[in-house]
Parts: sequence; structure tokens; C-alpha cells
Amino acid sequence: MVECLHSVERAVLVYLLLSGMEEEDEQGYSEFRELVLSAGAECVTLITGRRKSPDPRLFVGLGKADEIREAVLQSAADIVIFNHTLAPRQERNLEILLQCRVLDRTALVLDIFARLARSFEGKLQVELAQLSHLSNRLVRGWTHLERQRGGIGLRGPGETQLETDRRLISDRIRQIKTRLERVDHQREQGRHARRKANLPTVSVVGYTNAGKSTLFNVLTKANVYVANQLFSTLDPTLRRFNIPGAGRIVLADTVGFISDLPHELVAAFRATLRETCEAGLLLHMIDANHPDRTGIITQVESVLEDIGAANVPSFQVFNKIDLTGDLPHLERDATGKVRAVWLSSISGAGIELLIAALSEWLLGDNTVHCWLCLPPEAARLRARLFDLGAVISEQDDVTGDWLIEIKTSHDNLNFLKRYYGLRVEWMKSIFAMQFCRFKS
Repeated sequence: MVECLHSVERAVLVYLLLSGMEEEDEQGYSEFRELVLSAGAECVTLITGRRKSPDPRLFVGLGKADEIREAVLQSAADIVIFNHTLAPRQERNLEILLQCRVLDRTALVLDIFARLARSFEGKLQVELAQLSHLSNRLVRGWTHLERQRGGIGLRGPGETQLETDRRLISDRIRQIKTRLERVDHQREQGRHARRKANLPTVSVVGYTNAGKSTLFNVLTKANVYVANQLFSTLDPTLRRFNIPGAGRIVLADTVGFISDLPHELVAAFRATLRETCEAGLLLHMIDANHPDRTGIITQVESVLEDIGAANVPSFQVFNKIDLTGDLPHLERDATGKVRAVWLSSISGAGIELLIAALSEWLLGDNTVHCWLCLPPEAARLRARLFDLGAVISEQDDVTGDWLIEIKTSHDNLNFLKRYYGLRVEWMKSIFAMQFCRFKS
């Protein structure tokens, strides 16, 4: 993996408004600054401008390039960071002109991911993205090593240093992909086990720093790292969560999205993002206090479409209402289904509404509410009912049977019939059982 410097570097930021962008993009400026701060750099100057299209040689015009060079000299900056994707040729020409390192948006995001990756899988994914990005940028230097020369009798065209580097990078990329395939195979085994156990997966997605990990910790009592910064969570975390009266689900905390997410990252994190694509429900976390709330919703929906998760059922979760003054409440569509939940994961206000919405989704439209009269040989079925959270009450019969009141979905009931031998004759009407109890 490309090593990251830990010293604080002084950075000149360059943000151009190109054709089609908003005239005043304060939110874009703010996110750009947040990305630079997350990378550990100090923002000394922000240079803005407007162009119809990027210059093919320097991306910016000659006048703007001179302005950037003056800012670098006056502030003694170590690096210039562009909030745009630069071509290798443009990056090389700018470094020659400015006499300092130049970084584009893609390299900046990759550097942040490299700093924050903690798990073995996450580090492999980031290294794969970095090498994929680097493989197209081996265009500089090595003129003093134009050819590798051998001894007498070994002279020939040889192999250029550039070709050697590309071959080494290509070999390393193949090794990483092989390792990630093994990790993906292990994750697929886990997904297969959850499908066999009829455990639906609910994936928490959304813009970075929207409060996904905080909500995840509140619901599952987990200890996922939480910080007020971009991309504090990179590695997906899965925990079981019991919804009273409805059953268990698997809740997945995922990496946050940003606008213009680098294609290298989307490709490298494909296995991780499958947890989102194969989920039964998406909780789209939204920062209710965000100044451009509508814009970030559109950007997240665009990323979900890119990774193939646009058709997964979802509802929105508006977080941080403690900062907006809104009250916790549910929003429903014309058919009466939950469309959005307003809550605060910090204060806990509205968490019970989210659990109720999850219960409503899990049970579905057709809820089964009945009594079961289970014989002693159905002990495994009884244990599974408790495991699903479907048991409302239980009492022992004089004959040694269990009288269990359950409430669950038709899907769970069909699953119990298929895997645990639930017989129809064991099921009794809730009204008939209440009548029998009253009569006795």
C-alpha cells in the first residue's frame, strides 16, 4: 500500500466552477475542506475560479496557474489539491510549474481511505484502488534508467523501467484480487447461512457523517468507531438485532457515500457493497440539519444506482432532529406504508418509531396471530419461535404440551413449516383458544 505521511502538510486548495455547476456552491466548498481536513492537511488558501471546460494542458488557464504558484510561494505550501479529477499529463505539468506535489480529488479520497482502513479486507480494498489509480499514472521520471543493461552477450532491447513497474503493479493487483475473492467467498457463506436461517438483512446506507454508526450502536449495543469526520467507518459491521414481537434481523453498517465517489473505490469495494445490494431493506440515513439535504439525497440515490441497489426496498431516516427542532414522527405514503422516520440517534428521540417501522416491514401486510399447541417432541420448534421473537405468551397444558401465543409473518410461518415440521393441526385460532381458556 502507498504509505501516507503523518506530518501536517500545508495545502493550497483549488476549486473551479465548470460549465453545468452551480454559480455558488458553498456546500461543495465545505465538503472539499472536510475531505482535506480528514486527510490530515492544513488548509492555507482556497483558490476559486470559473471555466467553461478544463484546459487540456494544465486543467486551469495560465493566469490561474500563476495565481496558484504565487499562493504556494507566499504560504510555503507543501501540496496543491484540486477538487477535480486530473489527467496524468495535467498533474505532471502542474507539478513542474508549481514545484510541489499536486493531488486530485480521487487521490485525496484514496489517501483518506488508506489512513482509516483498519481491517485486513479494508486495507486490501484500499490498496487495490490505489494501485488501479497509480497504474495509469506511471508517466514520469526514470529517464536515467531508460534501459536495463546486461553484461557482454546480454545486450538487447531489454525492458524499460516503466514496463517493469507496470508489470509489478499488475502482479500485485492480481494477488490482491485473489485474496479478496477468498474474503468474498467467506462473506457469501455468511449470507447463505443467514438466508437458510431466514434472517433478513437491513443495511444502513447514506451520505458520510450522517450518523449511521451512531444509530447502529444505539440499536445493537455495538462499539463501532464513531467520529465527527468523513469516512469514520470503512469496514462493514454486521450484528443481530431482535425486534420484539416481530423477530430477528441482521443490521449492517456500511461505508458512507460522497459526491463523485471514485470509480476505483466502487470497483475495489464491490464485495463490501454487496451487503447493500443483497439486503432486504435499506435504511437511507439523512442528516436533517444538512444545508443541501435534497442534493445529498440525490447523490446517494445515484451511488445506489451505480452499485445495483436502486431497486432494493428502502425508507428514509432523517437523523439529527435535535439540531433542527423537529419532533419525532413517521411519514407514510398514499398506501399507508412507512416512507420516512424522523429521529435523533444521539438523544434517542424517535428510536421507538424506527423499531415500530422495522417491525411493520418485517411482519408484512399479512400477520399471523394464533396459538400453538406443541407436543414435547417439538422442542426445537419452540426454541426457534423464541429465537425469532415471535412468542407473546406461553403456558403449560395439563397434558404436558406447550400452549404458545405467537405473532409473526406468513414468511416466517412458511419457514417454520418447511424446516421445523410445524403442523397445521397444532395451530389454533386466537379467538378459539381465548374461548377455551375462558370456558375452563
